[in-house]
Amino acid sequence: MHKLPLKKILIYLVLGLLAISIIIPVGWVFIASVKQNNEFYGSPWKLPESFYLQNFADAWGSARMGEYMLNSIIVTAVALAILLVVALPAAYCLSRFKFRLRKILKVLFMAGLFINVNYIVVPIFLMFIDGDKALKSIGLSPLFLNNIYVLALVYAATALPFTIYLLSGYFVTIPRTYEEAAYIDGSGYLKTMVKVILPMARPSIITVILFNFLSFWNEYIIAITLLTDPKGAKTLPVGLMNLMKAQNAAAQYGRMYAGLVLVMLPTLILYIIVQKKLTQGMTLGGLKE
Repeated sequence: MHKLPLKKILIYLVLGLLAISIIIPVGWVFIASVKQNNEFYGSPWKLPESFYLQNFADAWGSARMGEYMLNSIIVTAVALAILLVVALPAAYCLSRFKFRLRKILKVLFMAGLFINVNYIVVPIFLMFIDGDKALKSIGLSPLFLNNIYVLALVYAATALPFTIYLLSGYFVTIPRTYEEAAYIDGSGYLKTMVKVILPMARPSIITVILFNFLSFWNEYIIAITLLTDPKGAKTLPVGLMNLMKAQNAAAQYGRMYAGLVLVMLPTLILYIIVQKKLTQGMTLGGLKE
């Protein structure tokens, strides 16, 4: 019989332990989400006596997780739309054309990769406070704080450096002969980008969408800073934190874990659907000059 070398055995062992360390906590959360409250006072590893789905109904309605999920969907969708509309043409121009400010713009975007968003959230918050004060002074309603669309704009702006970096690295690898053929056929720059380049860059675009979806969907610091109204709109991570505080105080653990499942499920489903494209998008391309 063919024997596996020791190196492969160690690799499989490490990967197996890593998979177990991820699967067990996730599986435990799913099991805990269908337990009744009195079952939490026994063994934490005991299987539920029945599937108590009322936890999900309570989390969705009473704890407002349904409302928070809708807000997160809107914020994530709007942020992704803004990001792609801005980043795709910017990455295309920076990677395929030579113009006067090209190098300066590339350096600025690259510098943005080294700025942690959590460090600039307070200046953004103070700017929005001043902006709302200025609007009130001229008789207009506040616009910047407690606005999920402004939150989406902030998400898109903070994700631009990484997105442009990744897309530019992929666009550089596409041969210029495709563009030249399109120009000969009479296509302009915009039509060439939309009809020729973007379809060829689909794996990279899917990778960008997935990474930024996960980032926007799970983001907490910016959301809790800019959505200050206790009774106003909240995204899922902020709503989940409020739910955990409330349910811990009331000892309603099943409802709390049901809220956790509602947050995790969309990301798990999306990753399962696009995991092959994600791997392809990460391995293809690289920043070249």
